[in-house]
Amino acid sequence: MRLTKDLYNHSLTLLTDFYQITMAYAYWKNGMAERESVFNLYFRENPFGGGYAIACGLDYIVDYLEHFKFTESDIEFLSTIKSNSGNQLFEDEFLKYLSNLSFTCDIDAIPEGSLVFPHEPIIRVIGPVIQSQIIETPLLNIINFQTLVATKASRIAYAAKGEPVLEFGLRRAQGVDGAIAASRAAYIGGCSSTSNVLAAKLFDIPVAGTHAHSWILTFDSEIEAFKAYADALPDNCVFLVDTYDTLEGVKNAIAVGNILREKGKEMIGIRIDSGDLAYLSQQARKMLDQAGFQNAEIVASNDLNEKLVQSLKMQDAQISVWGIGTKLVTAYEQPALGAVYKLAAIKNKHGHWEHKLKLSEQSMKVNNPGIQQLRRYYQNGKMIADMIYDINLGTRKKNTIFHPVDATKRKVLDEKLLEYNDLLIPVFRNGIKKYKFPGMPSIKNKVAGEMKAIHGGIKRFENPHIYPVGLEESLHHAKMDLILKLRKYENS
Repeated sequence: MRLTKDLYNHSLTLLTDFYQITMAYAYWKNGMAERESVFNLYFRENPFGGGYAIACGLDYIVDYLEHFKFTESDIEFLSTIKSNSGNQLFEDEFLKYLSNLSFTCDIDAIPEGSLVFPHEPIIRVIGPVIQSQIIETPLLNIINFQTLVATKASRIAYAAKGEPVLEFGLRRAQGVDGAIAASRAAYIGGCSSTSNVLAAKLFDIPVAGTHAHSWILTFDSEIEAFKAYADALPDNCVFLVDTYDTLEGVKNAIAVGNILREKGKEMIGIRIDSGDLAYLSQQARKMLDQAGFQNAEIVASNDLNEKLVQSLKMQDAQISVWGIGTKLVTAYEQPALGAVYKLAAIKNKHGHWEHKLKLSEQSMKVNNPGIQQLRRYYQNGKMIADMIYDINLGTRKKNTIFHPVDATKRKVLDEKLLEYNDLLIPVFRNGIKKYKFPGMPSIKNKVAGEMKAIHGGIKRFENPHIYPVGLEESLHHAKMDLILKLRKYENS
């Protein structure tokens, strides 16, 4: 298989779990394929033990759905799948139906770069149940990973307190797709640049990088390597100083920095990739300052994450740029966000919406029913609470919201005293795209603005403050009534 030709240059419609296709077949076989349904995509717990997440991946989803189409090759493959009895699993008429299937759903979503919290609908899908079901897996695949990485990047950027964070995890990322998506999500979440050249090209991300230890090792001495690099790239000199002895490496970088100055150029800085980063950066800063290189940056790397960055800041490490790789692009401490996609309503034979939910022994796993919208409330420009409501049940001027899992936790929101806006915006209507990509700078600015709008306790890494999210009163009661009805049916 040739990577670029055979893997990427064709339809991605089959990027779904097999049971989505078998369910689609069963819907079709039972005459239910065109039944209108509502699905909501959300997650149940904040990642990394934190207090929030950053919504990310919507642009990927829009691109995927714009090209949703079962190709001749897709249909041919599906026709080869056999049942356990050895017969063709899917009837030819069903395969013909799929070949003529066009995407016609309504999609609403929270814009990328928005802060989101557990149980909130990030994406709402309304449309024929067969379509809504088939797209479940790719939507989860995209949102789960990119939201996770964007959130991680946000936490690292918060720990860095405004200092630049360079993402350079390409070589440690989970495959080609993981690397590209991670670079995009990391930039949205708070990174200032990437070492991933392809991602820089695709998403208009600033690209950055220095050199590796191998460059030093190809020369007889470190200073010879620095001189050769300076000759080749006099305007881009950040010298990696820890190949042999870090502080000796700083001396050599200073020596070559002086040679650059004689030529009218300036050394950008040094990079330290091992050892005691707090101590070494402090010593390097003194040496650079005494030599007249007060503006030279000190870049640090070495398997950093947000807690190590925070610790180094507390130790007064003299680091001005943070290079983060493995623990960012792999979301090292938490491998998955755990977002889910649940049926919340379906139209009955008479064309009326019926609420749906899944029961569970774990209250956290009981989903919220209805055609949901999310309303965010502000006071003096600060976010104070989110309300999930059913657009058919409506809202009040004075709303009591109930925690989705613990109904004893509630909060009153008076719309006469508060500002608010609804977060789910139209992305597709009847399969036609309504969404206009705002551009990466705009999304990054949104993240920065939202981080300023939440209480500091929500951003802390240990025991963060819980941001209030609740169900509007009518929706809460509808959910409770449905649970009691289903429990009664279950026990009858």
